[in-house]
Amino acid sequence: MTRPGRRPPALWRRVVLICVAAISMSGCRGTPSPATAAAPPRNPVVQLQTDISALLADPALERAIWGIAVRSLASGNDLYSLGARKLLMPASAMKIVTLATAAERLGWDHTYETRVVAGGQISAGTLVGDLVIVGSGDPSLDDWDGAATRVFQSWARQLKAAGVTRITGGIVGDDKAFDEENLGAGWAWDDLGASYATGVGALQFNENTAQLVFAPGGTVDDPASVVVRPPQASLRFRSQVRTSPATQPAMVMIRPVPSSGVLELRGSVPLHGPPLIRNVSVGNPTQYFVNSVRATLVAEGIAVEGPAADIGEVTAAPSRPNAQVLIRHRSPPLSALAVTMMKLSQNLYAETLLKTLGAQSAGVGSTEAARTAALHVLEAWGLAPAQVQMADGSGLSRYNLVTPGALVDILVHVYRDERLRRPFQATLPVAGVDGTLAQRLKGTAAEGNALAKTGSILSARAVAGYVRTADAEPLAFVVIANNYGVSSDAIDKTADAIVVALAEFKR
Repeated sequence: MTRPGRRPPALWRRVVLICVAAISMSGCRGTPSPATAAAPPRNPVVQLQTDISALLADPALERAIWGIAVRSLASGNDLYSLGARKLLMPASAMKIVTLATAAERLGWDHTYETRVVAGGQISAGTLVGDLVIVGSGDPSLDDWDGAATRVFQSWARQLKAAGVTRITGGIVGDDKAFDEENLGAGWAWDDLGASYATGVGALQFNENTAQLVFAPGGTVDDPASVVVRPPQASLRFRSQVRTSPATQPAMVMIRPVPSSGVLELRGSVPLHGPPLIRNVSVGNPTQYFVNSVRATLVAEGIAVEGPAADIGEVTAAPSRPNAQVLIRHRSPPLSALAVTMMKLSQNLYAETLLKTLGAQSAGVGSTEAARTAALHVLEAWGLAPAQVQMADGSGLSRYNLVTPGALVDILVHVYRDERLRRPFQATLPVAGVDGTLAQRLKGTAAEGNALAKTGSILSARAVAGYVRTADAEPLAFVVIANNYGVSSDAIDKTADAIVVALAEFKR
């Protein structure tokens, strides 16, 4: 304590001076309130990244493996990246690789030619020998609306115009443009009876699918009847489908019997119920094709004395070198076929396109030759081969592995190539409008904006394509999820929320 009459020590003098100075600077208004600094504005890209990461932080998604890549097509900068270098199953997003590389090699104007060839001499209205149909893989001779039958009817008219009203031989299908491996490597055996997993061939009719029509018997527990439609489909099946009480719903399971070519049918259809229709794959596309041609020619008044046959089953295959070509039929161009392939995620079209790529590069449509050709294209575009492990063209195989970064690189290359961009974008489903995105992203900023290919197999979901931001900045994006422990709908909702975030993004 300081005694009276003495000067305060030096320390106290300094405290007094500091206090006086502080009061003076405050304008004698007493103790000032602490100042609050304004927060700096949040970087929009950082905010976008935070928002996407928040969507993925849902505990329900913790077991999923995510691969995401988002790139600005204006600046070339990556806006978001998560697991972009991981190899993941792309499901049907694999069709992006197939279409991009095939369009580069084949061109958007590429068409498939099917030739109708005389396997012998024509004399006095008679073709002495076989009528040979030489295929190159046209997948578009679809007959669900009768279009293929009308094509075959036109062939009958052209044959008559060429003087052919009788054929002493049969109808032979020459499918040698493609190899005999008509199923993809790594396809699940229990998918093989389904119409989405049918084999591919150089001659293809009705997308190589047919229908089984089940109708109930007269009383409960009677066997259900099974009719093949169209009847030209050479299907072998074993049915244990029975008639159930009228109150029970129809339930039919179709499974291939391994290594037999036989479909096993089990289940029930309700008494007095309407027919139940199931689409199934046809094992021998070439036989299906020539059966259908023969039936149509006969119906149109051309006598065909021999059977329809796959050239691989003919003992003495007809010679072609100097054979007379009677008819040439061309498919729509690749630009049109690719719309069906991508918007509907049509696996047969994708597998056909891959085989065609192999035929163009190696002379015979093998998957191995096609993979080599596709990877050469990707290498020329600057992609490392290790980024794309291609087992098939459709994405049905679980052996397919692609990095999200590679898919974005492909999308970016296609966008910047004026030859490829517009036709490619025209094939993609439009969010909330058509294709596999018709029922998704409605009422959002992505509706009518995002163009993207979806993908779906067990434990793999994908969506990849293009979207414009709120500033009209074009982006390429890829979202893939593998090995998730929730419903596929939950994965799709998260992926959709990411696409919406991109569409709402504003710099």
